[in-house]
Amino acid sequence: MVVVAILAAGRGTRMKSQLPKVLHSLGGRSLIERVLESVEPLSPSRRLVIVGYQAEEVKAAMQSVPNLEFVEQTVQQGTGHAIQQLLPHLEGYSGDLLVLNGDVPLLSAQTLQNLWQTHQEHQNAATILTAYLPDPRGYGRVFCDSENILQHIIEDKDCTTAQKHNRRINAGVYCFRWPNLAQVLPHLEANNNQKEYYLTDAVTQVGKVMTVDVEDYQEILGINDRLQLAKAYEILQKQIKEKWMLAGVTLIDPNSITIDDTVELEPDVVIEPQTHLRGNTVIKAGSHIGPGSLIENSVICENVTVLYSVVKGSTVQTGSQLGPYTHLRGQVQIGAGCRVGNFVELKNTQLGDRTNVAHLSYLGDTTAGTKVNIGAGTITANYDGVKKHRTKIGDRTKTGSNSVLVAPVTLGNDVYVAAGSTVTEDVPDDSLVIARARQVVKPGWRNKSAESQL
Repeated sequence: MVVVAILAAGRGTRMKSQLPKVLHSLGGRSLIERVLESVEPLSPSRRLVIVGYQAEEVKAAMQSVPNLEFVEQTVQQGTGHAIQQLLPHLEGYSGDLLVLNGDVPLLSAQTLQNLWQTHQEHQNAATILTAYLPDPRGYGRVFCDSENILQHIIEDKDCTTAQKHNRRINAGVYCFRWPNLAQVLPHLEANNNQKEYYLTDAVTQVGKVMTVDVEDYQEILGINDRLQLAKAYEILQKQIKEKWMLAGVTLIDPNSITIDDTVELEPDVVIEPQTHLRGNTVIKAGSHIGPGSLIENSVICENVTVLYSVVKGSTVQTGSQLGPYTHLRGQVQIGAGCRVGNFVELKNTQLGDRTNVAHLSYLGDTTAGTKVNIGAGTITANYDGVKKHRTKIGDRTKTGSNSVLVAPVTLGNDVYVAAGSTVTEDVPDDSLVIARARQVVKPGWRNKSAESQL
């Protein structure tokens, strides 16, 4: 049995932000959401988040996460003081406590499983995660015997020249046997310049302590400022893109592409430069996305082409073509074999199979059937100043250029709308509708009064 505690009380002053540090976004999810995700495979019995700075904002941001408990550290006096706040909450608990930092978002579930498994197999009082850094300057060094039993943790400033050659550092991730730690916590002392209580002081007092090295030191990099946030995003993107390229996805110029790790891609997808895939997006086999496109929380089915376009919260069925410069938003549904072309915006609209909206149109709150052709410049006027209204267009109906369909209005099947018409009333099946002023031509007319003034 393991309980997880996440340290999330700090302000993060170097972020220079009113937003609590743990709520800053990394690849579409907050730092603390990523930490919580890494512990899911452990199936912890409880998850305790220690909050302090803007505690209510952190709680509000995490309210959708089930069974999350919050413990307040009203005054931030170090990591040891933070864990002291757990004493009344874990009274009588006899299992393990895994301590994580809310600003270390790249830790893998596999690393944490390895840490906990080592802790249990060796029946340690504590097991700490360590890492070998290329440049450990500024970090405390960890010294162990040949069996990885902890001997000393020495701060960088206190190391001898020989000791500074040791590149193994404390990653700040701990697994404790809680009863052992609970006995030590009340006796921690703040004998340092910061007058803070450090959890590292408890490590050497709980009993047998073993270290576990993380395979990739980049997993333990913390986020303290915007530069480090950008570095973490760079690491995350490299991992994501390598994963998909090895899985059969072609990324043309990977450095110009970004992909959230919540995105799902199938083999033989091609992603062109300057394309960005966000949120819960799925792109299926054979689709060609970009260049210059943004897809967010959308499903792109097989063999779809998207060129210089923005697609948000929408679904595009097999074999359709979007762009250039198409904008889909607000639960758009595009059928199979459709073409939605240059400078077209669709909002909360459904298109049946093999329907075309080729250029310069806006369809809002519209349902169109199969084999419909929307002429250039067609607009559905869906808003009366107070409410939105729907337009319904039947199968095989065609609108002429510069038509306006004033909702609520229904066009039946096989309707033809003459170019330049403003349609305000329903049109039955198999009809031609002409809704424009009759052209008047006056031969020989010119503005004679204007000419007389020349």
